[in-house]
Amino acid sequence: MPHIPNDLLHPAAPAAAPPQAPAREALLEHYRRVRAFTETLCEPLETEDYIVQTMPDVSPAKWHIAHVSWFFETFLLKPNLRGYREIDPLYAYMFNSYYNAAGPMHCRPRRGTLSRPTVAQCFAYRHHVDRAMERLILGASDADFAQLAPIVTLGIHHEQQHQELLLTDIKNVFTANPMRPVYKAAPERPAAEAIPLRWLGFEGGIRQIGHAGGGFAYDNESPRHDALLRDFELANRCVTNGEWMEFMAGGGYRDPLLWLSAGWATIKETGWDAPYYWEKIDGQWMAMTMNGLRPIDPARTVCHVSYFEADAFARWSGCRLPTEFEWEAATEGLDPAVGNFVDNLAFEPAAAPGGPGLRQAFGNVWEWTMSQYSPYPGYKAAPGALGEYNGKFMCNQFVLRGGSCATSRSHIRRTYRNFFQPEARWQFTGLRLAKDA
Repeated sequence: MPHIPNDLLHPAAPAAAPPQAPAREALLEHYRRVRAFTETLCEPLETEDYIVQTMPDVSPAKWHIAHVSWFFETFLLKPNLRGYREIDPLYAYMFNSYYNAAGPMHCRPRRGTLSRPTVAQCFAYRHHVDRAMERLILGASDADFAQLAPIVTLGIHHEQQHQELLLTDIKNVFTANPMRPVYKAAPERPAAEAIPLRWLGFEGGIRQIGHAGGGFAYDNESPRHDALLRDFELANRCVTNGEWMEFMAGGGYRDPLLWLSAGWATIKETGWDAPYYWEKIDGQWMAMTMNGLRPIDPARTVCHVSYFEADAFARWSGCRLPTEFEWEAATEGLDPAVGNFVDNLAFEPAAAPGGPGLRQAFGNVWEWTMSQYSPYPGYKAAPGALGEYNGKFMCNQFVLRGGSCATSRSHIRRTYRNFFQPEARWQFTGLRLAKDA
């Protein structure tokens, strides 16, 4: 992290708090904890690492740390904190992402052209917003706090999403560098042994799908509704690197009959013949990881595959991908806090541990489903700019479930619906096989 004055790194808390301090203090502590973790994730970075953009989907690290502050400034501070002053009105244009109702925005694929504000200025902006947010949370009237708290909570979860994006983007940036920088050094470990793939049966019927209330959830997880499922089976673990190598050796990337039309067109256009970040060096398959360039461990969960690749692998296996409704029904009763999350600071998928039931349903890799990202029955986007958060992306994307090794433990839920375009694979994405009973 670049040098920043101590008063910016550790902004002082207000001396006194109005009534309802316990609820306010709990929210403020949550805010502080998540904001501090963003800076923890930035600690391995050098100043030069913050400014690189390797492809349109990737944003520079400094843009992420400024954008999440823009979110709090735009939706909370400007409309609600009397006397709040912007550091620079241009930030509203430079760090808006896609909220058209919030005003114009800088071109996403050209975020890497912004040498200014500097990294230090972006951190100064961040801590300027932090001090103002403390005043807002602790100084709002009881009635105002009740209205503001849900938006603060949304902003906190929005920041956790960008923590994950920051890591996935840095991985892409480091991979593009011939020096292959190491984000986090880790000792070489002997290859693990994959647990046997077993099939687990689940009864169909009418199942309740979606968020039931109580605790935070995004609007796209509601309304809770009935879904009719047939009996189905899921693999006890996700597909491994070793199994993916068998798919490659068996001509999986060369057989057009395995691929959706758009997927085969992508293969022909891109020349994909392995998961993202894999490369063959001196006859051995290697992969760029957050720990540097490493040999492929056959037992670990395969990662960085697109929906097109996941669907083709499932066909090659004589199986299919699960629907998001099957995935949600199958994980009922499991603890979403148990898994390989970013909190573990491992930053890479691991081999599934032994044991009964579904293994690593949460954390490790986002699992592609065959469900297109579309609204639940009765869904209505929220009014105003915040209504653009999820609803306007319900087209040409597929749902992923479960979180990854770059996801925070406190951010995931059984009902969480992630979504990406079918060709995307720079995220920590993998797959679990399914089939009809």
